[in-house]
Amino acid sequence: MTEVLFYHLQNAPLEQVLPQLLERSLARPWRCVVKVGNAERLDALVNALWTWREDSFLPHGTKEDGPAEAQPIFMTTEDENPNGAQVVFLVDGAEPGDVSGYERCVLMFDGRDEQALSRARENWKRLKAEGHDATYWQQNEDGRWEKKA
Repeated sequence: MTEVLFYHLQNAPLEQVLPQLLERSLARPWRCVVKVGNAERLDALVNALWTWREDSFLPHGTKEDGPAEAQPIFMTTEDENPNGAQVVFLVDGAEPGDVSGYERCVLMFDGRDEQALSRARENWKRLKAEGHDATYWQQNEDGRWEKKA
């Protein structure tokens, strides 16, 4: 079964946390899919990854950037894995489809958004019922991650 990690964002925005987790994933070395809830946010996150840190480069692209299999990080709004990724990141309200083809699924949600919290709870129940190994991580005051469940 897929390892599913729920990341409850409280003290840092997605644009700060996502690049750090992508960098760690590439170091494993894993290929990644980032599924975003809508096209507008997809464009914003693609741009944010280009500029998130001057001393780092996160190789990423969308279907408009050439062959998907050439992208270590593939950005999309669809349920797809065209680059053979081992990990999928679900952000900005992206719903998990069938995650069983991945080693890891990282579902990130804004802890200040009641709708996002409610969707995360529903997804937790569903993915646990499907037999996936789910863990819940929450940011503490220092921005560090603590395993809560």
